[in-house]
Amino acid sequence: MSVFEALASDLQRLDAASRRRRLIPRVGTDFSSNDYLALAGDPALAAAVAEAVARGVPAGSGGSRLLRGNHPEHETLEAEAARFFGAESALWFATGYTANSAIVSTLPQRGDLVVYDELIHASVHEGLRLTRAEAVAVPHNDVDAFADAIAAWRGRGSAGRAWIAVESLYSMDGDRAPLADLAALADANDAVLIIDEAHATGVFGEAGRGLAAALEGRDNVITLHTCGKALGCEGALVCAPAVVNDFLVNRGRGFIFSTAPSPLMAAAVRAALRIIETADDRRAKLAALIAHAERTLGPHGALISGSQVMPLILGDDARTMRAAGAVQAAGFDVRGIRPPTVPAGTSRLRISLTLNVSENDVSALAAVLQEVLA
Repeated sequence: MSVFEALASDLQRLDAASRRRRLIPRVGTDFSSNDYLALAGDPALAAAVAEAVARGVPAGSGGSRLLRGNHPEHETLEAEAARFFGAESALWFATGYTANSAIVSTLPQRGDLVVYDELIHASVHEGLRLTRAEAVAVPHNDVDAFADAIAAWRGRGSAGRAWIAVESLYSMDGDRAPLADLAALADANDAVLIIDEAHATGVFGEAGRGLAAALEGRDNVITLHTCGKALGCEGALVCAPAVVNDFLVNRGRGFIFSTAPSPLMAAAVRAALRIIETADDRRAKLAALIAHAERTLGPHGALISGSQVMPLILGDDARTMRAAGAVQAAGFDVRGIRPPTVPAGTSRLRISLTLNVSENDVSALAAVLQEVLA
């Protein structure tokens, strides 16, 4: 069997298990994107890019940040983001995936321990594959399990540093981490708390600063704010003590060897930060939409998470994809999510609520789900 025949055989196995991924067009009413505040198409972002073009800002960076790719737009964004989120410093990465991977693979050292929530983003798992530290998963949102893992590690005579890695708002379940308790645990164990704010930035916290806003600026807290979700742009900002980001610049391979993001996108992210700072009206509108969805979609099995992410867990992979196809055929862009993205037996329709839809759209989706799931 040739190498390509082996690849084809593997794809066939994915097909048989209803787990083969395919790219499909963006059609139908948006119930799948992470454009929570409907900023991706906002004219203000387009205007910010146009203004930057008029100032002579280039589309491409021309190299990595450590070569000639470091543009004043990058540094201006980082300075403004640090002030906005309340951190000592910010470092901009091209993607949240690269940033998460760099944080976890670079900062914990040999002899350290990374304790992470079992439902954490795949990008953290990628970093764990590369880390020299020991790593252990604990049950979802179980603070006692985090504490027990650290105690067991210390009990074996380990003298390194513990790192606690969580999401503030989980991307597939929509629930929140017990951040205050985890911060207290980190303080008690001289540990560092890494918080991925990807799905909370812009949506929650005062001025959209996220669920971890009260913890920003601490010397044992690192936050990640992605720019491709509620901010409607691209990239990710690591907010942390200056020494942390300096270390990532010097040791983080995902930063060192990546071409710098477009300076034009930096201008767009700056504009997005200014928008979300005064976007209480958008957040209130989204909160009202969430409340309406809980009333209308909850009776059909969608989990009431208290957030804009409402999973409808069907369990079986094939049933999930059939349901997704039927809903899409009815004009609603709802995607089926299967393992390994979610645990085995928890395949689901991930219903994402954004300001790209109305309460009438949610009600219409509920009617379709009633028919499809009957």
